[in-house]
Amino acid sequence: MDVLAAFARAQNTPIAIDTFQLDGVRDREVLIEMKAAGLCRSDMSFFDGSRDWSDYPLVLGHEGAGVVLECGPGVTHVQPGDHVIPVGIPECGVCPACRSVKTNLCDQYFKPTSRRPFRLHGNPARAFCELGTFSQRIVVRDIQVTKISPLAPMDIVCCLGCAGATGLGAVLFTARMEAGTSAVVFGLGGIGLNVVEGARIAGASMIIGVDSNPAKEPFARVAGVTHFLDASKPGIDILGSIRELTGGGADYAFECVGQADILRQAVECTRIGWGTTVMLGVLPGAQELALRPRAIQEGRRLMGSYLGNVKTRTELPQLVDMYLDGRLHLDNLISHRIRLDQIGEGFDLLASGAARRVVIDF
Repeated sequence: MDVLAAFARAQNTPIAIDTFQLDGVRDREVLIEMKAAGLCRSDMSFFDGSRDWSDYPLVLGHEGAGVVLECGPGVTHVQPGDHVIPVGIPECGVCPACRSVKTNLCDQYFKPTSRRPFRLHGNPARAFCELGTFSQRIVVRDIQVTKISPLAPMDIVCCLGCAGATGLGAVLFTARMEAGTSAVVFGLGGIGLNVVEGARIAGASMIIGVDSNPAKEPFARVAGVTHFLDASKPGIDILGSIRELTGGGADYAFECVGQADILRQAVECTRIGWGTTVMLGVLPGAQELALRPRAIQEGRRLMGSYLGNVKTRTELPQLVDMYLDGRLHLDNLISHRIRLDQIGEGFDLLASGAARRVVIDF
């Protein structure tokens, strides 16, 4: 079948839209009609020059929601008509990682696959995360499909597949933040706002938001920020301000920007003895970290988190239910809605900092 899809042609080249040919389903595969998809900086990294990549063309998109149209042989957990979120990290349910409570990184995630359901002008084309949610329809492995409640609005919960799981999960599944503790969130974009939501749900006594764009403050406060620090303010002492507000240092810090100097600030702003920093931002290229050794020796911890340690098929639906129960303010996250043919403008909004999250309505 023919589908319209947005894709990257090369680095430093604008995102493009073309007609792709999409294969039918094979064993353990699912055909999904996309209803909504969220724009993420990870997608942008394949055409803005910030990432090393050579396998082009690449159908972009890894955040979205849709309806199952067809299931291949062997698919048992979803059926046509189900509402689903396609996910970048599979959950096979049987590998050592899936059986462990310590990680969400299924062994299948690290095994390359030669399957290419998309073709452009007759040539196979890869999809980002083996998804390609910036397409009208996609064919994916059943281990990358999460069934959700049909009551959930897909144009809102579509963002849970990446930004939501990453931010909320970092608090609830990675850090396992306790009620009554304090948190600092560096970067209040799509992921950072979800971190704030997670900290509020966890019962944080204080949530400090740090960002260089003061226009983000009102939306951060809706999510749960109790104190806002404008990092662009001349002469501001971020570390000193955090230590003063928290009485010596925050219990938890979350770095959502992807800059080495900000990560160092995040570590240093936490309390001696038990302060925990969770690293969410992706540093570009082969950039290395330089941390003060004593900062760690004094009892602080630095943790990595990939998609918030959320197991995609069994735990992600819990986040959807949190929205349906009124505990999540996901509506606050989405600032712009666009058509597929406006995707270039959508990424411009994201790059400029004018957007919190941009959603494509198919």
